Amino acid sequence: MIRVENLHKRFGEVRAVDGVTFTAADGLVTALLGPNGAGKTTALRMLYTLMRPDEGRILVDDADAVADPQAARLRLGVLPDLSGLYPRLTAREHIEYFGELQGITGSELRARTAHLLTLLDMNEIADRRVAGFSHGERTKTALARAIVHRPKNVLLDEPTNRLDVMSTRAVRDIIRRLKGEGHTVLFSSHVMQEVSVLSDTIIVIARGKIVASGTPDDLRRQTGHDNLEDAFVTLSGLDADAAAVPS
Repeated sequence: MIRVENLHKRFGEVRAVDGVTFTAADGLVTALLGPNGAGKTTALRMLYTLMRPDEGRILVDDADAVADPQAARLRLGVLPDLSGLYPRLTAREHIEYFGELQGITGSELRARTAHLLTLLDMNEIADRRVAGFSHGERTKTALARAIVHRPKNVLLDEPTNRLDVMSTRAVRDIIRRLKGEGHTVLFSSHVMQEVSVLSDTIIVIARGKIVASGTPDDLRRQTGHDNLEDAFVTLSGLDADAAAVPS
């Protein structure tokens, strides 16, 4: 479980995250949805301890991510917005290296690596250096290393961005599997169909604040829209912004 309480982050005069509070529960998929610049990625970066909040509290299970970031990292698997792969390492080496960092070795590590390579359809690229990888191949490598240690909590920032159809299906299947195994899954996405199909709870962020939260059906009822995309546009204020632009 991930609990976020009154989270704040400022960059100069800009309030990137402004009093965000929510809970992502075990065995559920929680989506962060918002327009570009809404604060989603900044919030996620604070959750996985890349950034320190100006104010607020983040609990990853029983670990305080602000007071004890290392304890929180041990409970997290993270697919960040920037993959940060090592260009001279192969896909297999990335997975094994991150597994070893989590204390996994020997036959167990080899078995987990082989399983992930097959699950994500990566066997053909397993022993190639990532320097020449496509964006989709890099994303799959980063995802595999993020979950090799079977973390209880998984954070995914735009996990299917620029993936092909089959890779997108594989990532969505992994999210469903993680949910079924009782993991906490928190992800951001711009793909409405993906959010609608995968999410138990949607948190809508606009201008650094949470403006709505609930199930997809809850958000549709709140706005009177049958279409989730229309509901999102209304809740995030994008339709008001568009109306204010002079023609």
